[in-house]
Amino acid sequence: MLTLHRAELLFTGTALIEDGAVLVDGATVTAVGPAAELPGGPARLREWPGVLVPGLLNRHGTWLLEHAYHPDPREGLGERPLAPPAGLSDEQWGGSARRGLQRLLGHGVTALAGTFARPAVRTAVGRSGLRRPPGGDPAPGGLDPLAERALTAALHRPLVVGGAADFAVFAAGAVEELDGGGAVCLGTVLDGRLLYRRR
Repeated sequence: MLTLHRAELLFTGTALIEDGAVLVDGATVTAVGPAAELPGGPARLREWPGVLVPGLLNRHGTWLLEHAYHPDPREGLGERPLAPPAGLSDEQWGGSARRGLQRLLGHGVTALAGTFARPAVRTAVGRSGLRRPPGGDPAPGGLDPLAERALTAALHRPLVVGGAADFAVFAAGAVEELDGGGAVCLGTVLDGRLLYRRR
């Protein structure tokens, strides 16, 4: 199914385009450029305010999912990773990992580096669909890659024709506003699927 994602500003990782768009066919990018130059045709249209950028890479997967606890909303403890309670079962670690993965998507993350020893965490990561590049930083780190890296250093890979349709949209008026973190993520697309959309 064709989907045209149109944004006020598009940063491909190498070029900045005002009123830009990404045409997606299934899981693949088939066109990138100014919206006026892209064929809409039978494509479903998604119009986004703000800045559309390639998906982000979080390098702290091991610490975030194996050494931090992501509370259930019903616990009333917020959404930041916490020190894990003593005696968590493998099932509880799995639940924590699933919540952490969803919150990573809520920060525009489409790739997660790290190693995972807990079976339930490995299963959750595998089912999430997030890209798994090698390497990673075992040190503590936050959910938002932009809080510690400039946008260009936090990108997983650029948006290119023939590449994977992995990208995120942020509520910002300029690319520079994303540096330093804190920008609101409006949506995250992984393999062409909208896996996170801010309510």
